[in-house]
Amino acid sequence: MAASTGEKNRDKQTGMKYDLLLLFPVLLLVGIGIVMVYSASSALAMKKFGSDLYFLKKQAAFSLVGFTALVVCRHLPYRLFRSLAYPILFVSLLSLIAVKISGLGYTAGGATRWIHMGAFTFQPSEFARVAMVIFLAYSMSKKAENMKAISIGFIPHVVILGIFSYLIMVQPDFGSVVILCMITWIMLFVGGARIFHLLGTLLALLPVVWVFMTSAEYRLKRLTSFMDPWAYPSDEGYQVVHSLLAFGTGGIWGTGIGKGYQKLFYLPEPHTDFIFSVIGEELGLIGVLVILCLYAAIFWRGIIIAVRTEDAFGALLAVGLTTATALQVCVNMCVSLGLLPTKGLTLPLLSYGGTSLVLSMASMGILMNISARMDQPSSAVRYHNPYPLREKGKQRLGHAYS
Repeated sequence: MAASTGEKNRDKQTGMKYDLLLLFPVLLLVGIGIVMVYSASSALAMKKFGSDLYFLKKQAAFSLVGFTALVVCRHLPYRLFRSLAYPILFVSLLSLIAVKISGLGYTAGGATRWIHMGAFTFQPSEFARVAMVIFLAYSMSKKAENMKAISIGFIPHVVILGIFSYLIMVQPDFGSVVILCMITWIMLFVGGARIFHLLGTLLALLPVVWVFMTSAEYRLKRLTSFMDPWAYPSDEGYQVVHSLLAFGTGGIWGTGIGKGYQKLFYLPEPHTDFIFSVIGEELGLIGVLVILCLYAAIFWRGIIIAVRTEDAFGALLAVGLTTATALQVCVNMCVSLGLLPTKGLTLPLLSYGGTSLVLSMASMGILMNISARMDQPSSAVRYHNPYPLREKGKQRLGHAYS
């Protein structure tokens, strides 16, 4: 009885706890994002909608919804997602199918990636990323002792990945497919799958990826323009050229908020895919470094949470959510700097977009929930962890945990 009372008191105290080392960077990025979305989109909003506040109002509304999602997910026990893993995966699968066959698919920029219902627009590929992370965390924690068996720990997960990748590819959205594959591979690696299976499959797929990249003319042009964007300044290299000009103009201190030039109908999608370029121009190197430090704080905290969590599901879920955010940040920034071909991915917590912002903040809420319970000794008893990241994290995450 005394132990039960003590456990209830500990759970009550845990329920009031917020991970400030994670919360502050998230809120700062969202706040900076609202300001920069307004700066980047005001001219475009005035031209298209007759009000320079159009995107600002919507982003502010998305932020409120996202903050609500963060709070709910912070107080919703993360272990509940164990029982919801398959329903969430199924709903995500149906939403990806609905994009193409329901008549609700919305096309923009030559791609059909959204479901549009009245004033509501939803991007299923963003939800698929979170659904896949939850499914992999549940499945691998359940199969922890058999993860090295190819028929149990590798093939089933790759089959699910293949189905989701195909549905996203036909939208088409190659960038999201690459991110999804990288998340899966990293989670399988951390979860205990054999490195031979991971590397062997990766090497076997490289020729397929190369054929795919060079089989379509527009993808081939995108690849060649990536190698030398200045050779195609008015065609395939247009986005990267103007993105680099924005960074060059910004210098160390930037031109000042609202005083950027490239966003004035030169840089495509300045408030979504290329908001990092606007930040580089208006806030300069100093602003870019601040953004990098805030993201680094989130990634560092996410890895700490994963390594210190006794519960295998919670540890793998933390790895997946942190990896998903980190990869999207890296890809978006590398595209803006001309280090990767254009992918059409938003910058989490900063770019304009309801689906991305809400799901990113919900993911941070789940991480905070895991953080609040990561050092509870009772969790290791109630949820036996046959493959704890506390033990394997030193080898697989490279983190010196003590």
